[in-house]
Order: sequence, then structure tokens, then C-alpha cells
Amino acid sequence: MKRSHTRRLSTLGVLGTVGATALAGVALVASPAQARHDPPPTTGYYTTKIPTSRGFGGAVTSVDPEASRVGLRVLKHGGNAVDAAVATAAALGVTEPYSSGLGGGGYFVYYDARSGRVHTIDGRETAPRSMPRDAFIDPSTGAPYNFTPELVTSGVSVGTPGTPATWSRALRQWGTYDLGKALAPAAALAQRGFVVDDTFRQQTLDNRTRFQAYTTTPRLFLPGGDAPKVGSVFRNPALARTYRMLGRKGMRAFYHGPIAAQIASLVRHPPKSPTTTLPVPSGYLTARDLGRYHTIGRRPTRVGYRGYQVYGMAPSSSGGSTVGEALNIMERFPLRRMDPAAALHHYLEATALAFADRAAYVGDPKFVHVPLRTLLSDRYAAQRACLINEKKAFTPPVPAGDVTDHSGRCGDGSAAPGRAARDTENVETSNLTVADRWGNIVEYTLTIEQTGGSGMLVPGRGFLLNNELTDFSAIYDPKDPNRIQALKRPRSSISPTIILRHGRPFLALGSPGGSTIITTVTQMIFNRIDRGMSLPQAIAEPRASQRNTPTASAEQPFIDEYGALLTPYGHKLVPAGDAFTSAAEIGAATAIGFGRHGHLTAVAEPTRRGGGSALVVHRTR
Repeated sequence: MKRSHTRRLSTLGVLGTVGATALAGVALVASPAQARHDPPPTTGYYTTKIPTSRGFGGAVTSVDPEASRVGLRVLKHGGNAVDAAVATAAALGVTEPYSSGLGGGGYFVYYDARSGRVHTIDGRETAPRSMPRDAFIDPSTGAPYNFTPELVTSGVSVGTPGTPATWSRALRQWGTYDLGKALAPAAALAQRGFVVDDTFRQQTLDNRTRFQAYTTTPRLFLPGGDAPKVGSVFRNPALARTYRMLGRKGMRAFYHGPIAAQIASLVRHPPKSPTTTLPVPSGYLTARDLGRYHTIGRRPTRVGYRGYQVYGMAPSSSGGSTVGEALNIMERFPLRRMDPAAALHHYLEATALAFADRAAYVGDPKFVHVPLRTLLSDRYAAQRACLINEKKAFTPPVPAGDVTDHSGRCGDGSAAPGRAARDTENVETSNLTVADRWGNIVEYTLTIEQTGGSGMLVPGRGFLLNNELTDFSAIYDPKDPNRIQALKRPRSSISPTIILRHGRPFLALGSPGGSTIITTVTQMIFNRIDRGMSLPQAIAEPRASQRNTPTASAEQPFIDEYGALLTPYGHKLVPAGDAFTSAAEIGAATAIGFGRHGHLTAVAEPTRRGGGSALVVHRTR
């Protein structure tokens, strides 16, 4: 039975072509029988968000109720976790177009219940073949472009998208749906539309100046010069057509032919509005770059933490290495027996140390040597942990460790001077978590980087292009592992994580949030395992993020609850939000916890980013 769900089926599989099409059209409308277990839709559209659901038979959790509903319907109609994850991600491309979509990239982590193994896909965007090292320097001034809104609103920031190839590879390797069947529900959703909420309208308004820098984007997102009204229905028929075409022809139609040529032309010759004051610099992407793009299957990172096995994403993401190193450092201390202030002090110090090493050593492993084995070793962690003072916080930035000479003994392995990497990763990404009835799990984080990506809409196709290349360091430094190089993948903080205990699933989790993704995932693991919180408590708990900077950003409730307790240690907490984002919240996580006898606890944010939607297939066994 299980094996039949590791093989690929044709479109004539479970329901047949007609059945699949019909399902796509009604997937988001509850029948009376379903209403006993499903939240009631509002005028035919799903708007109710349920942050926690418990039950059996599979679960889906994401930031959006329409997208979670799409994934749930796939699970209910025989699809596995991979089928549901791709369908949910495609739906997020409809309802969360400023955070994800065909024009971006991401990282996909999959646990295969039959083999007990964890697999990953690196679907990160790549720099164009002809991209020069001074691409982010304004030729008219000789200085770097201002980061926002100038550099992020450009063709030069656009990398070769990896999301379409990720979906195709995941379905081909582990799915039971073909691409057409997986994309059909999202195509139907794009055609019939979704109800605009406060978050969508505000994100549109926040990007009005950037969107108006182009002649193409305002037609979809700023009709009449204003953002769609709250409560109105937003439709994207162009994206529906694109999904259906890709479903028929496959993702080769994205990377070769008219779409590839269109994307390349837009990037090299941005459709700049004659009224904008932004420079909108052109980029270097070519159709050849798209035609040669490929995803990479990477071995996951793995660390042991208090009897749990924690699997994450290896470089080009820094998520797995930095989360793993922070946990290894934290494991040196009896955090469970500490009072909250002392435990949080050690959490903040551990992430500062891990971020110091991230800045010094982590980049695309095809271009730089990443000492991953050392960074994730217990001996190295023990040596780094020696630097933590039980009573006094560091004065960041702290130096990176010496990965060439470490003994595991205190007093060895210091490297100087300390420096912090400038944080240019934006907070608006999207994460989803899926589990199916057979025990397979997907943790998937996908993004177009900035809220709204580059701001550049592909006309007639219905999706925005990313600005992921801004994750490279702006100034070229030959010693910087994240320096600009042609065909290189910029360093990411995306941290999809799956945790096993005694070889069985315990927890799957991930979050958006730029570089705060790493601390969000680390803090949730710390909350769940060390602080003994339930999973809903662990996700709702106020967050703080120390990334080897002089101050730690924190949500106001965290400052209110713990600020006075941490002040004696010397921690300086500032409200979340920086020069690149006004977000007062950190992350927007999703997670699924795995209990005895197949019991699942699916969670999404109760309030952050408007709250999320966590659904289970069956409430009772």
C-alpha cells in the first residue's frame, strides 16, 4: 500500500482527468457532510483561520486558509504529503503573491516514512552567468545602490527562479500526482479569486511606489491606482492560465521557450514607468540562464539534541548549519533546570556565536569551502560554549571560531576580529508543513525575497519576479563567502527542519522572516524541548533574535515579559523592525507535532501576519 504512494501516477489516476478538473473547481467549497469537520466558508470563500487542529490521517498548515484547504483536499482524495505540499505552495502563489510564487525559489525537506530517510531539494535562485562582481554599484556614482527601494526594485536583483523546478522534481521523485493534477486546484483558485484581507491590502499599499515603478505591475495589483479593498475578491486569470499551461506542458515550458525569453527580456530591459523616480537598474539574466537551471538534491544537516535527531537544510542555506550549531552549543548547558532568564540568556548567546560563524564560513558550497562537519561537531560546539559567561552577555559582534584549530577545550580556537554580516534578507517569505496518512512529511519554505519581490510582474503570466540576489553582500570582498559570483546561489537563512526521536517523527517546523528564520526555529525547538511548552505554546511565545549584533531585536511582548530579567545580564533588546522592514513581529511559523498512535497536532500562528490556518484530515480516529 505504501509503495503505491511513492510511485508517480498519471493524470488518469485516482479521479481521472475529468474528476481532477471537477475537484479543482469545487475544492474550496464545503459540502454539508464536510461541514461537520471543516470551518464554514464565507460566501463560498475560506476566510476563517484555525491556528491549531488536532487529529489523524494527515495535516496541512500554512499562513493562508485557502491554501491550507487546497492541501487538505489533496490529502483527503488520496494524495501524499508531496502532492499536497506542491498544491498548497501553488495556492500560496495565488493568495500570497508578494511572498512566494513561480518567480522565486526555496528549500524543500522531505521525510520518507518507508525508508525513514530525510531528503532535501535546494531550489535556490542562481546569479546569471554574466553577472559582474560590481553589479550592485551605481555606475553614475561609483557607490552601491541604496538597498531599498532602489536595489530591491530592479532587474539586477532578479535571480534564475527555482520554485518551478522544485515542484517538478519533488513530484517526480516522491509524488503520486503529475504536475497538471497538482496545479489544478491553484489554477481554479486563481480563476475564481480569494477575499482580500487587511494584510494583503496593506502589503500592496506598502509597495505602491515600487509597483508604480513599472508599467506592467499596477494593472494587476493597483487597479485604478489603489490597492484592492478589504472584502473584495481578487482574481488572477493570467496566473490561472499559466498554471494550466504548465500542467499540460510541464516545467520545461517555464525554463525554455516563450516564458523564459519573456522573463529574460524583462530583467534586461525592465518595463520602467516614465513617471517613476527610482533608477530601476537592468539585470543580466538570459534565456540561457533559465534553460540551464537545475535544482540540487543535498544531504541534510543533522545534529543530535538531547536525544532528538534534528535534520535541516545544508548550504547554500545557512539554516541547517546555524540552527544546528546553536543547538549544539545550547546542549552543553542544563537549560531545563535554569530559571527563564538564565535559559534565555544562553539561547541568545548561542545564536550570537552561531551567527558569527555563519558570516565567516557559510556560502554556496560550489564556490566556497564550507567547513560544515566542523561547524556541526560537538567538539567545536563545546569550545564555542566555553565563551559564554553565565552572568554577563557578550558585547557583539563576537569573533568567529577557528575551524582549523579546535581542541574542544576552553581557551582554544578564538579568531578575531568579530564582525556582523549586514542583514539584507527580507522577512516576507512563506512556509508550509504537511504530513500524510502514511507518515510522510514535507517542510517547505519558499520565497520571492522582498515583500513583492523585485516588484516586476511578468505580464500575461500573473506572477512577480524575485529579488533574491540582494541576499549577496553588496560590496565584493574576496574573503566573504557570500560575495557575488556568476552562477552562484546567494546565502539564505531558510531553515525547514524535521526532528525525529528514536527514528520516528517528533516535530516538523519552519518559518519566514529573513535571517530571523534561524532564531525563530531555534527558539521554537528550545521552547518545546527545553522549556516544556506544548507546540501551540511554543509557536505563540514571544520571540527575540540575537544575530551577533550589538542589540537583539525582540517582539514587544518579549520585552515586556523578559526585558527586565535580561537587563542584568547586559542584553540590549530593541523592538523588532529595522531599516528594511517595519515588521513588529518575528516570523510566521508553521509546525506539526507527532504523537502516539498517529495523533497529529498541526499549528500555525495565532496572530502573527494575520494568523495562519492549520487543518487535519480527521478530528477523530
